[in-house]
Amino acid sequence: MFTGIITDIATVTELKQRGDLRARLSTTYDPDGIEIGASIACNGVCLTVIERGMSDTGWFDVEISAESVSKTNIGDWTIGSRINLERALKVGDELGGHIVSGHVDGVAEVISMHDEGDSTRVQFRAPEPLAKFIAPKGSVALNGTSLTVNEVQGAVFGINFIPHTKSATNWGDTKVGDRVNLEVDTMARYVARLQDYAA
Repeated sequence: MFTGIITDIATVTELKQRGDLRARLSTTYDPDGIEIGASIACNGVCLTVIERGMSDTGWFDVEISAESVSKTNIGDWTIGSRINLERALKVGDELGGHIVSGHVDGVAEVISMHDEGDSTRVQFRAPEPLAKFIAPKGSVALNGTSLTVNEVQGAVFGINFIPHTKSATNWGDTKVGDRVNLEVDTMARYVARLQDYAA
């Protein structure tokens, strides 16, 4: 489990297709503090560490199945891509965002961006089957970041990115047309399921 509070921005330094896709991510995390088999959310996708070490910086490798590549934006990763990271939640950690599973529900698209003062208002188009789970003032995880929804119209929803979020995550790199990993709020999913049963 995760909280959607990003704690590092990694850089993709290697991508190798070996049956599954293997990626190496350069990080400021101390590799000695990363266990083999540990779960790390990479742009919101829960991935398992299979190797780690130190060169100029710390790094770790993850193996990514074809299923994960097809259901997320991992297929868009290139050498040099900057990736939001979050370590798995530990008992006693502060829950600063919302409960995030690291299981991406679908891929949303950035359809517009404009500055509002120092902040940036971004509109996304969600896959139609996920639109019912997104509500004004509700939570979503986008590329692993816990965010509050400002407005919703059909499958289109808006998020306001403050300067801190843009500098502490990879959202400062965002442009129109980008595909982003979307995980809807777990509570919204259960409420919709209960409504289906009540109907």
